[in-house]
Amino acid sequence: MAQTFIALLRGINVGGHHKVPMALLRQEMERLGFENIITLLNSGNVIFKGAGGQEEKLEKKIAAHLEKAFGFAIPVLVRKAEAIIKLVKADPFKEVKVTDDIRLYVSFLKEPHGVSLNLPWIAEDQSFSIINVREKEICSVLDLSVTSTPKGMEALEKFYGKDITTRNWKTILRIAEKI
Repeated sequence: MAQTFIALLRGINVGGHHKVPMALLRQEMERLGFENIITLLNSGNVIFKGAGGQEEKLEKKIAAHLEKAFGFAIPVLVRKAEAIIKLVKADPFKEVKVTDDIRLYVSFLKEPHGVSLNLPWIAEDQSFSIINVREKEICSVLDLSVTSTPKGMEALEKFYGKDITTRNWKTILRIAEKI
């Protein structure tokens, strides 16, 4: 039975490097046998239907195929649609006062983490905070009014490693609308 998944690709179409046109990405996903493929934005968000299965197997299958198709490694994280819907319904940012300088992010981990932080964890310069941590998701807030050179990704990678991809909360909301 077909199930809806979201593939989150890491490191494509950033600064002119690792270019992956969305039309070609959709074609390659079709070649893998997936259906109802929707790409969202240029940053590698793919909603698709496929045979039910483990996310890890899909991640490996998609990553291996895309590397052959595009000529460079593309890390892929896959989530079931239900996980995204559950995250949106939980509304982890409901207590955050959003201004023009505030950015809300969700970082997705490949594997469950073993990190224990006292939440909210706040960077020394007060520009970045981790407010919510789930098994394979981290919700964070960046305040651009504090610094023009935020170090949020550095903090996330220090705690959780590099097998991570981050999306703006608005992107997650748009993905949920399309599911």
